[in-house]
Amino acid sequence: MDYREQFAVKPGDKVRLGHVDPGYKGGHENAEKAADAIAHFKQKLGEHQSVLYAEKRHSVLIVLQALDAAGKDGTVNHVFSAFNAQGARVTGFKQPTPEERAHDFLWRVHPHAPGRGEIAIFNRSHYEDVLVTRVHKLVDKDTWTTRYRRINEFEALLAENDTAILKFFLHIDRDQQLARFAERLEDPGRNWKISESDYSERALWDDYIAAFEDAMAATSTGHAPWYVIPANHKWFRNLAVSQIVADTMHDLGMSYPEPTVDLAEIRRKYHAEVLREKKHDAS
Repeated sequence: MDYREQFAVKPGDKVRLGHVDPGYKGGHENAEKAADAIAHFKQKLGEHQSVLYAEKRHSVLIVLQALDAAGKDGTVNHVFSAFNAQGARVTGFKQPTPEERAHDFLWRVHPHAPGRGEIAIFNRSHYEDVLVTRVHKLVDKDTWTTRYRRINEFEALLAENDTAILKFFLHIDRDQQLARFAERLEDPGRNWKISESDYSERALWDDYIAAFEDAMAATSTGHAPWYVIPANHKWFRNLAVSQIVADTMHDLGMSYPEPTVDLAEIRRKYHAEVLREKKHDAS
């Protein structure tokens, strides 16, 4: 099943998250049944990254956005752990600092874009400035609409520099979010994440959904598509995201570069020397 086709927001389409079942599981019954497929695509991620790093023609930007507890951190931990950290980095975008607020909203983002051969993962991103700011009425409609255009221009610039851009909205329902908050409360390893705002923001659920729908409709393009990923089941989220990223990297048509030295000469010169040393030691 091609999840890129199934979950992509087509350019120009309206987005209706209410029409997407967050509990969708595809053709898999449970996590155990999907384990082999997830392992397969994670292996492909590692293989493709190796070629990406060696070839240094392309880069990859992965954007993760979601409501609280939808699984951004989990996706980083369970999917993108397949990447070698030497060539991949994760950046989390929190509330802007005073210095960041003194600049245009993209100023803090551009330095974290991936260079050739690199993978950058944004855990929250430049989209916070058309989501949180809108919901909390920190900007007006003219401002967030202008920012849609600026985001499209920014992503077009990255794409022109051979960056493959994939943007994921991890879609859970309100009951699933509340259940995950309850799990965190009882887990000493995660209850430090809980805050009053986690619960107070739930009152703004519909406003956030509207903001996400409008942002995705305005900024899903052929070179920087949005994907709405059913995420009530963490294992299905991992499967869908890993397949989409692996298939996209495959389609970059990458290959290992040719050696920059004469391999035959290297073998003759250095391996012959090793053999001579072994013979000398044996005698």
